[in-house]
Amino acid sequence: MDQITIPAPADFHVHLRQGAMSELVTPHVALGGIQTAYVMPNLLPPITSTEQALSYKRDLQKLAPNTEFLMTLYLHENMLEEVEVEENGEKKKVLRGVHEIRKASRAGIRGVKSYPRGVTTHSSTGIESYEPYYPVFRALEEEGMVLNLHGEVPSDDAENISVLNAEKHFLKHLRKLASDFPKLKIVLEHATTKEAVDCVKSLSDNVGCTITPHHLVLTIDAVPAQPFHFCKPIAKEPIDRRALLDVVASGHPRFFLGSDSAPHPIKSKVPKLPNTSVEAEGPHGAVEGDGPQPCAAGVYTSPVLLPLVAYILEKAGALDKLEGFVSGNGRAFYGLPVDKNDRAVTLQRVKGKKVPAFFKGAQEGAEVVPFMAGEELGWEIAA
Repeated sequence: MDQITIPAPADFHVHLRQGAMSELVTPHVALGGIQTAYVMPNLLPPITSTEQALSYKRDLQKLAPNTEFLMTLYLHENMLEEVEVEENGEKKKVLRGVHEIRKASRAGIRGVKSYPRGVTTHSSTGIESYEPYYPVFRALEEEGMVLNLHGEVPSDDAENISVLNAEKHFLKHLRKLASDFPKLKIVLEHATTKEAVDCVKSLSDNVGCTITPHHLVLTIDAVPAQPFHFCKPIAKEPIDRRALLDVVASGHPRFFLGSDSAPHPIKSKVPKLPNTSVEAEGPHGAVEGDGPQPCAAGVYTSPVLLPLVAYILEKAGALDKLEGFVSGNGRAFYGLPVDKNDRAVTLQRVKGKKVPAFFKGAQEGAEVVPFMAGEELGWEIAA
């Protein structure tokens, strides 16, 4: 098989950032073969209103007019505030979140993303408990919108919770939400563990799950030596990677592509040395200044996404599941049917073509290193 044609490939979890970085990476969605992108709302400030989401969508469409962008809201504590609205000539008070969900649904916004506080990029205004948001979840259920869950809990020394087991500890929340809202479509985002795969499989058809290509490749051993492999949730053990590959290879209809492609400037991915520009010297010749900076969490896959997935599935002996994973399964879950000939993308075999070392934008600092830079994938998007 030297060519594969996929009807309307879709990425159901992508970060497109703001400003100069957005200008660089937004066109990369189509470059990687994706026609429909489900866009995350964790900007600064986060997208918490319908107006913000629609404004952001207009910005993205200017950068990539042929890509379909599906927008989301950020589950934020301001959704628990009461606001006064007028219905049928009468004024009444409702939760801001409930009112916003109704507006968002009418505007075509597809879902709401929940981030536990502080677990990943731009999640400092995330939530700490799910029960206060139950009225918002009921509104989502009634409107047929989707609740997207970052499936980790914050680290806690006292409870022995770390990045290595944060997803496992989250699964009790997923089970409860799925039980309490049996008609609400819920997506566990970027699963990384065997336990998460088994949990989603055990739940009813209202629960889906995205899987990233980098978690189909990496294990925890690949992370410490390479900052461009560091992401949240972090890659886990070989048994976990095997479970992810197996469920994709099985063609399970509730597991589908969500790349979590997350661009960061190169300087944010490579931890900085202490600032040595300060002239004042301390004892023993020490230089005062800033300490080392942390590495940003995120793996960037958008510009090579479809060839990358084809490469991974072919190695796993599951190339026949490519169409379901990158198009059919996710579209069916989200209710986005597509004609077989609609916006089809063709992959073709290629030899000697390597993933670029990095992509550089027009402005300083807009530089990103893609996953598997310098490697051959053996597939490319046909012109």
